[in-house]
Amino acid sequence: MPAANDPAPRRARTQGTFTWRMLATVLGGESVVIFFGALVNRGLHPDQAPVVAGVTPFVLMVVLAVAAIVVAGLMKRPAGPGLGLLIQVLVILSGVWLPMMVLVGIIFAVIYLYCLRVGVRIDRERAARAAATTDPED
Repeated sequence: MPAANDPAPRRARTQGTFTWRMLATVLGGESVVIFFGALVNRGLHPDQAPVVAGVTPFVLMVVLAVAAIVVAGLMKRPAGPGLGLLIQVLVILSGVWLPMMVLVGIIFAVIYLYCLRVGVRIDRERAARAAATTDPED
């Protein structure tokens, strides 16, 4: 039991904090770009025909932008990084309606994978440092 004059015990950080923050940031920025891509698509093709279940490409891209924000919020969950990769694939596939989205999707996929790789490494180093600095109780 801590003494009355001891500072409050620090709450341990959850593992992978840096990784999910980086990935969520990438997805948040990507959602804005996807939305702007949807607006460009709508401006270039004002008379859009429905492509899936009566839904236009504009609506599909807006739904994709919202999905990217939702997945960014789910990044703490175990399935979060996998769902983020799914968003990357869907952005590349949205190039069917707006060819420039293929390039945008590839760029964001590279950024996402880089952040995933570096974030895991940084989290591993932080965990090792925290384990090394923890004083064993006597």
